[in-house]
Amino acid sequence: MALQALSTAVTGMRAQETNVNVIANNIANVNTSGFKKARARFEDLFYQEIRRAGGQAPDGGITPTGIEIGTGTRLAGTLRDFRAGSPLETKSPLDLFIEGEGFFQVRTTPNTTGYTRDGSFTLDNQGRIVTKDGFPLEPPIQVDMANAVAVQVAQDGTVQTIDQNNVATTVGQIQLARFINVGGLEAQGDNVFLETPASGPPITGTPNLDGFGKILGGFVEESNVDVVEEMVSLIAAQRAFEVNSNSIKVADQMLQVANTLRQ
Repeated sequence: MALQALSTAVTGMRAQETNVNVIANNIANVNTSGFKKARARFEDLFYQEIRRAGGQAPDGGITPTGIEIGTGTRLAGTLRDFRAGSPLETKSPLDLFIEGEGFFQVRTTPNTTGYTRDGSFTLDNQGRIVTKDGFPLEPPIQVDMANAVAVQVAQDGTVQTIDQNNVATTVGQIQLARFINVGGLEAQGDNVFLETPASGPPITGTPNLDGFGKILGGFVEESNVDVVEEMVSLIAAQRAFEVNSNSIKVADQMLQVANTLRQ
């Protein structure tokens, strides 16, 4: 049993190492616009069954309980928290905040659409609305600033330019996407998520209609990381790691005693 305790404790230490890595990534992205924190989730491993519950007892009766010895834990997945972060006012007309459900659609490669809550948009040299990394909105929206003095985005995603005579001209319509299982999205980096079979296909629609959130111009979404909560989780993970390491020390001491008895 002492030898099994060694390997069981190792799985616990590895689990807490992974847990700390996930927490550290959350803390590192506390100031990343639109970032969604993650949580490591674990499950127990298989059990060594010494006696089956409900089996036949020596006296012919039924055993009321069984004897099962666990073999440790493993990472079951990382669950991402898609709750919205707080709006941060920037006063930039192309900084967009989704108040409610939905993702901006961006073209990350010629054949790939990504999904993001980071609404930090700008114009590229062609007048297209793009992300900080140059990913254009999907469907694409091109703004001609030659005769315009300002650009504005309405709550329903309508993009308009304003000329010197204060006349508004509609140049495009932002479409949002949502998913049946947002937890199934794949994090690509660059504040972008990708569709997977687990997430299901995107459901697209107009902002502020059919359950989609409305768009607020001049704001971006802050990270939903709570630093205090992450620090508490970090301390708990550290203590769990220490306890598992103590299990290894105890198992080692038991082996030392057994070796002494054999001598």
